Amino acid sequence: MWHKPHLLTAIADLLFLAGAAALLVAAVIWGAPRWRLYPLNEVRVANELHQVRRWEIEQTLRVLLHGNFFTVNIEALRLALEQLPWVRRAEVWRRWPSQVEIRIEEHRAAAFWGDGNDRLVNTYGEIFAATLPRETSLPKLSGPTGTSAEVLLRHEEFAKILQPTGHLPVQVVLSPRQAWVLKLEDGLLIELGREQAKAPVRTRLQRFVDHYPTLSASPHGQPIAVDMRYPNGFALRFAAGTVQEVKGKK
Repeated sequence: MWHKPHLLTAIADLLFLAGAAALLVAAVIWGAPRWRLYPLNEVRVANELHQVRRWEIEQTLRVLLHGNFFTVNIEALRLALEQLPWVRRAEVWRRWPSQVEIRIEEHRAAAFWGDGNDRLVNTYGEIFAATLPRETSLPKLSGPTGTSAEVLLRHEEFAKILQPTGHLPVQVVLSPRQAWVLKLEDGLLIELGREQAKAPVRTRLQRFVDHYPTLSASPHGQPIAVDMRYPNGFALRFAAGTVQEVKGKK
């Protein structure tokens, strides 16, 4: 046997594996009582919450808070918290000797998205599914898939331009053909059309603002819609079906 190096190597490998296994078993037996010395006693939420409720957090974490300080699955806790409707992002840490600390970034609703009230747009322009706990006055936005951030930015831009009129846009719609339509607080519709290099949407809306004081002077009364898609001027539509064209300055 001593003249067979390969056999000696194989025997040595087996002895090494057996020794490693014995050490592992001994470590587990020695360490098990000590692991029980580090129970998980507290879960602490580090920041104030406005939309997420305590019972939601407790219910979400109840099935995941098993083991002790060292064995609790921190990543699983984080992922579970981020499934709650009002949680945008969650961070979870161990805090010695027996605490888990949670920090939650909540969604801040900026607008409704689509036709219903169960989808919202946050301040980052991200869509999330949630229900507001109380009636809240938010604008309604809609557009093709993937345009929520753009529509939100446009709403902010349109609101600034419309400030001199005293009316904010309560609805902003971007059609599948990339045409913009606004609805003001008084119900007036403004059709802005598609973005154009020679006549940008913001320029057309500014033209509306410039002529806004004269709109009620029409012999047909207050218009229900304004068509700003003309290159120079606009058209007023009235409830009776009358259309009045107004030319602007070039």
